[in-house]
Amino acid sequence: MTTTEAGGGVSAVAVVGSLSPSRAGDFMTCPLLYRFRVIDRIPERPSAAAVRGTLVHAVLERLYDLPTEARTPEAALGMLGPEWERLLEAEPELAELFGDGEAGDADREEWLGQARRMVERYFTLEDPRRLEPAERELFVETVLDSGLKLRGYIDRVDVAPSGDVRIVDYKTGTAPRADFEARALFQMKFYALVLWRLRGRVPRLLQLMYLGNGEILRYEPDEADLRATQRKVEALWAAIRRAMESGEWRARAGRLCDWCDHKERCPEFGGTPPPLPAAPVDRPSPADLEGAPAGAGAALVREHDDL
Repeated sequence: MTTTEAGGGVSAVAVVGSLSPSRAGDFMTCPLLYRFRVIDRIPERPSAAAVRGTLVHAVLERLYDLPTEARTPEAALGMLGPEWERLLEAEPELAELFGDGEAGDADREEWLGQARRMVERYFTLEDPRRLEPAERELFVETVLDSGLKLRGYIDRVDVAPSGDVRIVDYKTGTAPRADFEARALFQMKFYALVLWRLRGRVPRLLQLMYLGNGEILRYEPDEADLRATQRKVEALWAAIRRAMESGEWRARAGRLCDWCDHKERCPEFGGTPPPLPAAPVDRPSPADLEGAPAGAGAALVREHDDL
């Protein structure tokens, strides 16, 4: 069996499964959460934070469609309203994020105000008039020798005249504490591994821009980093396969449980998971949307790895 990799390469390896940074993160956070999202494909309510992240990402992506001199804070802020209307047109149910009447209007204005502050903060971190990204919202995928397909979306790829590559990711949260930095960098090393396999060159710099508090986290990877990342994702996939074969998806309580849509069915909180489906559930899931190339459901709210 042959498979075609992003970038035009061809692999003769049969694909045994696929993994994205989001789904890898789900399994590391809580194997049962991975099951609910990927195996059961239980629909989840869009959160205001996730939708705001999608809105801010869309503005920063489209900012670079403008002529260089027009990439100003005023221009970016002017895009927020139209981009929000575009999201509402694609998914009218997003209007339900806010209540009715004056209280709902106030909640929506506060939400939009937070998005405005994030966009304004972006301009304190870099000047888009001095940049010309090589790629934006780049969908990438590659197949490892083991047959595991790695895939995901990269917010931005910059290429210097020397050929050095910088991977940039916009974060709409705040910078993590030092003991959580490794978790944040795993996503970026994942992307760097994919680009290295596709293009044959280790990215020079990984850059995470936290628009929640205006901090930047930078990291320079090397081949040893990326080989270690490959071993980690393959070990994660082996653990996922064992869970699939045994049917044992353990819940792992943590600080994110208060925001989880699946609390009512989680045994950590007295719930009972539904029976495992006998066959794959045929409906869209966050994994489907994340793994689809641009144009296949691209108008929908896509889960970003930074939320």
